[in-house]
Amino acid sequence: MSSPRLVIFDCDGVLVDSEPSANRVFAAALNELGLDLDPDEVCATFIGLSMSRCVEIIEQRLGRPVPSGFVADVRARTLEAFRDELRPVPGVVEVIRALDRPYCVASSGELEKMRFTLGRTGLLASFEGRMFSASQVPRGKPSPDLFLFAAREMSVAPEACIVVEDSVPGVLAARAADMPALGFAARSDPERLARAGARVFQKMSELPVLLG
Repeated sequence: MSSPRLVIFDCDGVLVDSEPSANRVFAAALNELGLDLDPDEVCATFIGLSMSRCVEIIEQRLGRPVPSGFVADVRARTLEAFRDELRPVPGVVEVIRALDRPYCVASSGELEKMRFTLGRTGLLASFEGRMFSASQVPRGKPSPDLFLFAAREMSVAPEACIVVEDSVPGVLAARAADMPALGFAARSDPERLARAGARVFQKMSELPVLLG
């Protein structure tokens, strides 16, 4: 493809190094419900999915609804862990500063969570007014709705966008939106990302060359 006009970043695992903390907290909460999953299994099962989709999967496995306060409790515990542990993904600050074209963030997370995590890592000012959440569209990843919404809001045609993702659902969403996907595999399975249709890379320092 020609050089993309818009770079759409996922948030968790691409901009902010949140996955280890989030997966640990989520695993502990699921164990309390009776689902025996460790953080790696949580990552493999839920990475890239909206919380509503995660709850659907949990309830299917449990055979019953989750407690009424489950989601709020997980979010509160996750944000508390982030206060002490959250950092930007290594190299991403330099990449953002050097970008020579428009960019935005499109995440399965809520806007409030993005504002917190991007703020905590010093990235919020770079994405202010350019944050899009799965809560704003009918269907989350792997459906294309979120990326198409972001492109429309940024006034760029889908075919002129490129997506930076670290999850299989995110890569599938990008491909369904007819956008090429770059699969960031620092903490993800590179083979799964490649099979989903991504061009895989391991370090953020590689991204400027991949963008062309």
